[in-house]
Amino acid sequence: MTLRLPQLVSEGTTELAPLAAAAGAHRESLERLMRHLVHIGLFTEVDGSYGLTALSRQLLSEDGAWLRGWLDLDGPGTRMDLAFTGMLHAIRTGSSAYGAVHGTPFWDDYQRNDDLRRFFGDIMTAHAWQTGPVLAAEHDWADVRTVIDVGGGQGALLAEIVRANPHLDGEVLDLPAVEPEARQALAAAGVAGQVSFVPGSFFDPLPTGRDVYVVSRVLTDWNDEDAVRILRRCAEAAGDGSRVLIVEVLAGVDHAKYNTSFDLQSLVLLGGQERGVADFEALVDKAGLDLVESRTWPGGLVVVEGRPRR
Repeated sequence: MTLRLPQLVSEGTTELAPLAAAAGAHRESLERLMRHLVHIGLFTEVDGSYGLTALSRQLLSEDGAWLRGWLDLDGPGTRMDLAFTGMLHAIRTGSSAYGAVHGTPFWDDYQRNDDLRRFFGDIMTAHAWQTGPVLAAEHDWADVRTVIDVGGGQGALLAEIVRANPHLDGEVLDLPAVEPEARQALAAAGVAGQVSFVPGSFFDPLPTGRDVYVVSRVLTDWNDEDAVRILRRCAEAAGDGSRVLIVEVLAGVDHAKYNTSFDLQSLVLLGGQERGVADFEALVDKAGLDLVESRTWPGGLVVVEGRPRR
């Protein structure tokens, strides 16, 4: 995406020489690249003229914006992917390789690097479509009045929930550096009156007495010890009638064999790991929560519900 090849072809630049000029590329080297991209199905080629495929059209769609960002070699996605060059460190130590590669731990860089933080937040926002609408409709929110999304980023998940359940008062808790993007996103979603931003860390004491504490797509970023610490903070803050919801998306049977790369990415980038339902249930128990139920939906959505153990 750095050379904007799909965009250029979609705009009518389909011949090699004009395409190289527009992309600022060496003609013969671009020809070799285009030969590869045709081979893997990103473009068609007929009599020296390139065209789009279903794959490249999807990449150019609104839903493909986050992926275009990741494929930009000048962007933050490449900085994240470079953590793979430290895989040996991650395998030997069981911890993130990002700091070993870049000289600063990921979450420190996340707070200092505006482009990285916005990029990571946009990815999480793009994934909210997998969880938000189903969680908003399928979970019973009737008796809930207050809900806090712990580590909720820009608030995309909670925005879906409160739009479908306007009686809710919501809060998004995340690091202080996220606040400008979160406030902007909540306003754009039309829920700024229902959802407020709470600056903080889920490793510190959380606001107390909320009816529901949501921990969505957070635990995968952390090892078991830290995941338990996060859930324990929720358990400490929760009242007698409160619930803690772990919300995750797991690879289905058809996709699990391709998901090993994501598991390794969790390791090298963040020191985290993929887990199954039984693993999340074990974390719930270790954090001092009693398991209420675990539910799964087509598409891989998993909700593990716990309540404080008194």
